[in-house]
Amino acid sequence: MKAPFFAKITDYWHRFKQWCLDTPERSVLEAYQAAQIIRTIEIEQFDSQKISTESGTFNETEMSYWQVYLDKNLTIIKVRLGEFNLSRTFINISNPLLLKNLKFIDEVISKYDQKYQPISNSSLLSNTQPLQINRQVVNEQSNSSDNGTKMPSLSQKNSVLPRSIGTTINKIKRDFSPQAEERFVRNYRISTNRTRSAIKFLLLLIIVPLLTQDFSKQLLVNPIVERIRVENTTRIFLNSEMETEALSELKIFENKLKFENLLLQTPENLPAAIEEKIKNKAIEIAGKFRNQSIEAVSNVFADLISLIAFGIVIASSKKEILIVKSFLDEIVYGLSDSAKAFIIILFTDMFVGFHSPHGWEIILENLATHLGIPASRSAIFLFIATFPVILNTIFKYWIFRYLSRLSPSALATLKEMDE
Repeated sequence: MKAPFFAKITDYWHRFKQWCLDTPERSVLEAYQAAQIIRTIEIEQFDSQKISTESGTFNETEMSYWQVYLDKNLTIIKVRLGEFNLSRTFINISNPLLLKNLKFIDEVISKYDQKYQPISNSSLLSNTQPLQINRQVVNEQSNSSDNGTKMPSLSQKNSVLPRSIGTTINKIKRDFSPQAEERFVRNYRISTNRTRSAIKFLLLLIIVPLLTQDFSKQLLVNPIVERIRVENTTRIFLNSEMETEALSELKIFENKLKFENLLLQTPENLPAAIEEKIKNKAIEIAGKFRNQSIEAVSNVFADLISLIAFGIVIASSKKEILIVKSFLDEIVYGLSDSAKAFIIILFTDMFVGFHSPHGWEIILENLATHLGIPASRSAIFLFIATFPVILNTIFKYWIFRYLSRLSPSALATLKEMDE
């Protein structure tokens, strides 16, 4: 038993040692790949110029999309170069290919080295001009504009003519410009990539916790809990509600046998045979509720692991969250006022409406069964009496605070539909 254990330890040590020896080449390679991505974007989208508003004809939303890739790859380059510099102090390196890759990396990041600052863990926005545009776009998307259809540009100032006239004239000029078709195709590709990234991230938020919960429960938690529960055979039920349900099921089975005994006087229905059937049924019910107890305990730990996985996905996907927010804002702003009012009424009536207490009661009872907790009627009724009221207050405050400013016509439509 000891030899295989030490063999595994030795194997792990050799792998770790080899990983450390390969760190310089691996770090430079990953930084080189990130620099290639930046160079490709510069060539294809910015005419081989620096990624900034001065080099392209993108609006603020489009520029924020390219800024995501710039921030991400510059961060990768700086982190990997830091790993390379750290590992170079401990390991002798003699590879001519590294010099070529490092030269290419320096050529790419030299355009952004003066203004670009390292991105910290707490904030992915810095003080460079492109990043200020990105921050402004995020703030304006969260606050939106007065008309709720298009965010104002950073360069817009007060003028004699109304803004809408100037915007319309500029739109006509852009439509008749020689680059209109090329710009349309480029914007279409940007919108397609953003939609694909947003949908992929939303699916990831759903699939990763579900798969983590299922696999951790089946492969890790369930075997451990089952082993512990098997050793403790004296306790079958997790709570009194399970015990009451089991006794009720056994009582119904016993009454059914007695009823059949009164109707049919057969050897199978003799008192000794009935007692044997009741005993077998009791063993069957005990096994059934023992498995339910194991499942309930496993669900608690598996759900915690799933919640941790969900938090990791959220914490490591700040850029994707910005893309999803922009995607959802575009969808919401594209809806008509009647559609916005309909969706608001649908969700408010569903969660805080007249019939919502029945739905909350079913959800809480199923949640208690899932976690093996006794469904206390008093606790459920207390939750129903307080939480929907708080939720309704939040809805009303949001409608009063934001909807009246984002879309006054949608607010008027909502009032008419609600009345």
